[in-house]
Amino acid sequence: MTEFGPQTALIVVDVQNDFADPSGSLFVPGAPAVIPIVNTIITEAQDAGSLIVRTQDWHPAVTPHFASSGGIWPDHCVADTWGAAFHPDLDADGPVVRKGVGGEDGYSGFTIRDPETGAESPTDLEELLRGNGITDIVIVGLATDYCVAATAIDGARLGFTTTVAADGIAAVDLRPGDGARAVASMIQAGARIV
Repeated sequence: MTEFGPQTALIVVDVQNDFADPSGSLFVPGAPAVIPIVNTIITEAQDAGSLIVRTQDWHPAVTPHFASSGGIWPDHCVADTWGAAFHPDLDADGPVVRKGVGGEDGYSGFTIRDPETGAESPTDLEELLRGNGITDIVIVGLATDYCVAATAIDGARLGFTTTVAADGIAAVDLRPGDGARAVASMIQAGARIV
């Protein structure tokens, strides 16, 4: 594992009820087993004085991101609902970077994308990390094949030394093997999987 310290940030990706609770609208099957591992990693990061940042899907009720409005996903993580809240078993404090607030696709913690035009724009994450002198990031959370992979690939592209904790992530696997393919894509982008 990466050594935590003042120049390393832990990014906890989307450990929210809609993904992490069996009654959530986009439940990730491995999520309940991952949360205690994520909490252990959070404790390691806290003890070493690392910055801990949580990302949070935070969608409006109507967005082209949702199948109900022509997108591909069931309605999920609608702002100010139970589904958008962090899972109650998650033991993390610190800054929160919200994604998809304006109806965008919010896979990466670093960028959002207009679902109609494809135009990308940054979130506050890169600025937050650089403002705190962060050079290295460790990523845990949900889901391997979407938001974790997108965040890790962007982090490596932006020049952060990027590590993904393999036991602190879980995949949706809409198609069998999606999680494994996502891991391969993160490695190809320069992220380390440990």
